[in-house]
Parts: sequence; structure tokens; C-alpha cells
Amino acid sequence: MTCVLVVDDDPQILRALRINLRAHGYDVLVAADGSSALRVAADGHPDVVVLDLGLPDLDGTEVIEGLRGWTAVPILVLSARTDSGDKVRALDAGADDYVTKPFGMAELLARLRAAVRRAAVSSVDGEAVVRTADFTVDLAAKTVSLASGAEAHLTPTEWGILELLVRNRGKLVGQRQLLREVWGPSYGSETNYLRVYLAQLRRKLEPVPSRPKYLITESGMGYRFDG
Repeated sequence: MTCVLVVDDDPQILRALRINLRAHGYDVLVAADGSSALRVAADGHPDVVVLDLGLPDLDGTEVIEGLRGWTAVPILVLSARTDSGDKVRALDAGADDYVTKPFGMAELLARLRAAVRRAAVSSVDGEAVVRTADFTVDLAAKTVSLASGAEAHLTPTEWGILELLVRNRGKLVGQRQLLREVWGPSYGSETNYLRVYLAQLRRKLEPVPSRPKYLITESGMGYRFDG
């Protein structure tokens, strides 16, 4: 049974969608705010997410970014916002489709079916939380906590590198790929940047930075996360 996570702060819409989706054979999870949505998605691994942008705690685009940190689950935005800028921001953040309220149930169901079909071709999810003996990486919340319980404070660039390595756990990530995905498409040869930032990450996360066991260098090729 296909599982749908519905995220909306309007209880009437949540109830109506839950009843209609269940009547059409879907399993339904619900969340009334962004933080709850990220937790429910991490625990329940839905097959598709229906997301309102106007949430009380987080903007919907922040929820999309949190999900995209660890999963390729289809995200269908369902929002009363009609401005094209809102649509562009949601799609750029990683949403797959955008439906404007008010909406017809037949259209929503058709778009859900299409999103699930597209995702079934090549969707492989990771885990939202990756734990090692010395630290825990929460890809949805974009945080790293040490075994002591303290939070490791990373810069945006450090997080970008760590996130890419963790999402490709056990795989070599090339220097060029790291530079382009973290710094931008015009970068590719500035390998000294990587050496500097990997040294900083090791100082913050590795028990013995000079003998790393998680952030591994593959000389001349790239880096690998062994967690």
C-alpha cells in the first residue's frame, strides 16, 4: 500500500485528505507543522509527501530542503500561494510538483499517481540519521551531535562537504564533484580548498584527527565517509 505523508496546519484539510486518500487505498500519515513532518518522514518513510508551504514553525521550503538532505521521496506542494516566485522557490528546493488551493481531489490523485510512478523508476533512499561511535549526523535537521551530547558547530561549507560524503557513505566522492556541488559549477581544480575544509572537519569530528577513521582521503582522487 502506498503511504502518503500529508503536512498541513489546517485540521479540516488534514481530515479531508486523510479520509479521501484512505478511501482510495492509500495509507496516510499526517503532520501539522514542519518539525513534526521531518520526524514523521524519518520514522515512517512515506512513498510521497503532500506539503503545504504555510506552516506555523518552518516555511515549507525549509521542510523540502530538510527532506532532500536524505531522501528522494516525491514532494507535491499543495498551497494557497499563487505567486510564481513561491512556486519557483519550492521547485528549486526540490519539490516535484505544485498544486494551488483550492484543488480538485481527482487532479490531486492523478498528480500523486504520476509522482509515485516517476519515483518508482529510480528512487533509492538513505537514512535520515547516520550514527557512528563518535558522532551522529542528522541529515534532515542538518545537525551533528558528538558522543558527549554536545553539538558540533559546522560552517555551511563544512556541512555541505559532510552531507555529500555521508549521503554517499562508503563510496568515493571525487574532488571535482565535491568542489562543484559545494562551491558551484565553476569550481573543479581548487583541491587546496578541500584539504583545508577536511582538516577542519576532522578536528571537529575525528577522535584522532591525524589518523581519521571516518573522513578518509583517497590520494589524488577524492574522499570517502566510512561510518
